[in-house]
Formats: sequence, C-alpha cells, structure tokens
Amino acid sequence: KDHVLKGVEGGFAQASHGKRNPMSKPQKGDWIIYYSSKEIFESNKPYQKFTAVGQIADEIPEQHTHSENFNPYRRKVNYKKCKEVEIRTLLDQISFIKNKDKWGFYLMSGFLEISKSDFEVIKASMEPS
Repeated sequence: KDHVLKGVEGGFAQASHGKRNPMSKPQKGDWIIYYSSKEIFESNKPYQKFTAVGQIADEIPEQHTHSENFNPYRRKVNYKKCKEVEIRTLLDQISFIKNKDKWGFYLMSGFLEISKSDFEVIKASMEPS
C-alpha cells in the first residue's frame, strides 16, 4: 500500500519493479486497480485490500530517473477517489479467481488483465460512501 500511495500522490502507475513490458500493455483510457498484499513494502503483515483505482492518461510508458541504479517505466494515471476494499469480501463475485481457497496465487504475477465484469465489481465496491 505504501508504494501504491506514492503513485496516487504522484499521478503515476508502476508495476513489476518498473519493467517496461507491463506498463506497455494498457492503452490510454484503460483502467487499473491496485491490490496491496501488504501495507508496508518490507513488512510480513498481510493487508490484502484493493487500494487504488484510476485511468491511464498517456499514450506510452516513460522512464523515470529514480536513482543511479533504478529507472522504472511509469504511466500517467488519473486516480479516482475511492475506499479500500478487502479482497475476501469480493471472492464470490469475481470470476478471474477460480480456486477461492488459493486466491493469492492469482495475484502473484504483479500485473494481470481481468474481465470488464470483474473490474466493474471491484470498482463499484471501491466507490466512496
């Protein structure tokens, strides 16, 4: 979550440790949802919530100079105001997770495309009250 919030504050998306390929897949206007397995990057304490939703605002990824040895690719994103939602509350409503007992395995890739209907279920649950 702490890394997601940096992206929300900065208006950008980054995935898979800044690799270009995942950030090349979305088109301008596509939507993204962030899932945060942990609240703090180096913590072992589970968080397991959807934490941000936004729309891609640019055409291609741009490389950002973060440090001498880390230059991640990012996309500009217009994030929407949302509330965080625990994934467990949605498991019976989303179809991309086939084995509900082992749902964590489906999210390990770091970046994946889901169906529009699954996206709509998650996004609707994140609408502010």
